[in-house]
Amino acid sequence: MKENEVSTKALKKGAVSDMTTGSPMKLILSFAVPLLGGMLFQQFYSLVDTLIVGRFLGVDALAGVGSTGSINFMIIGFCMGVANGFAIPISQRFGAKDYKGVKSFYYHGAILTAVFAVVMTVVVCLLSKAILIAMNTPENIFDYAFSYIFTIFLGIPVIYLYNYTSSAIRALGDSKAPVVFLVIASGINIALDLIFIIFFGMGVVGAALATVISQAVSGILCVIYIKKRVPYLHVEKGKDTKKRRGYFKVLLSAGLPMGLQYSITAIGSVILQTAVNSLGSVIVAANTAAIRVTVFFSCPFDALGATMTTYGGQNVGANKGERLNAGLKDAGILGIIYSVLAFLILFFLGRQLTGLFIESGVTNRAEVMEYGWIYLTINSAFYILLAFVNIVRFLIQGMGFSGLAVLAGVMEMVGRAAVAFIAVPIFGYPGACFASPTAWLLADIFLFTAYFHCRKKVLARSATPAA
Repeated sequence: MKENEVSTKALKKGAVSDMTTGSPMKLILSFAVPLLGGMLFQQFYSLVDTLIVGRFLGVDALAGVGSTGSINFMIIGFCMGVANGFAIPISQRFGAKDYKGVKSFYYHGAILTAVFAVVMTVVVCLLSKAILIAMNTPENIFDYAFSYIFTIFLGIPVIYLYNYTSSAIRALGDSKAPVVFLVIASGINIALDLIFIIFFGMGVVGAALATVISQAVSGILCVIYIKKRVPYLHVEKGKDTKKRRGYFKVLLSAGLPMGLQYSITAIGSVILQTAVNSLGSVIVAANTAAIRVTVFFSCPFDALGATMTTYGGQNVGANKGERLNAGLKDAGILGIIYSVLAFLILFFLGRQLTGLFIESGVTNRAEVMEYGWIYLTINSAFYILLAFVNIVRFLIQGMGFSGLAVLAGVMEMVGRAAVAFIAVPIFGYPGACFASPTAWLLADIFLFTAYFHCRKKVLARSATPAA
């Protein structure tokens, strides 16, 4: 009874949100908009970070930081995927109104998160130099690349801290609180960038250190918020901390595939980056600037994806599989509308946006801007494919079929690798720009087929009477 009273109070306060009733469009928008705000602000400080590096440290430093993008995505993406995956059972138990299960899964997930953080930090830091060498990182930017990525990898524990705690909060339907913490962390990041790079002369290490510190702040704020405002996640010793192997198994079955999905997808990016590195530092710099702009413009797709994880998890947990199609349709409409708008903006303003990263008067600036525009135009023309990659993939994961997301990642890897080996040697950088659209197309073909299969299983399970 006490548990139910706590849950009712929390719902009334708006600390959490039930996505199993009401208009899917309204629920998706109310959840995704705050999430989008946080992502945009996070990418804003990432853009500022890159702008400061490019303008104050030069093209080689910019290229050095950019050349680590794919390996950064492969490792950090794995961390984020695992942490987000650990929150899926939490959202499902919340949808089922099993609040004791919510706490127990949160506790077991925290243990696994700590183990993953320690092991990955040690292993990845030891291998970082060898990975950059294998990627054919140009000699003139190698030191920049190694200094930056090694510092970032030292911060893996705080990356896990923020992503796990924020994912647990979002699993309960609260997308607003993590946004506030991201905004605070973003401001800290920008301030530390200026202090470390301009005043202390710490170079790319300063940029990386600013990122790590700001991530730590956002993680700590999530922990404080959970203690003060989220009773669903208040673990009681003895009652909720009894070790259950079955819980670890469920968490790993949700988290590992989600992490592997990011990493396998990134392997294709690493192969492609290796091919791009062979084209010289000017193209690497252009690619770096264009990718930064792309990541910023891709935030709405990421927000829709994160929303669909919670939407799918809660509705499957509540045995409301009939609501899945409606959520997919409404999220798809939002994704298509935004895709068209993004293409128009990048087609007409792509050169100017790329040029923001290079000081006026710098040699090869016009060339960097032109290559950046080519990348942005080609990729944004296929944003509708990217919208559905995120919407369908994360919906499937929320439904409890994380393993299929790995196969979707394999499709993306194959697409990017094929372009790297075939198109880049023939067409050069313009060929490389078709890598992501090819990856998205292959992933969508697989994901839509997988979604209808998974939905059929969910509906059959819901129709089966409880034993």
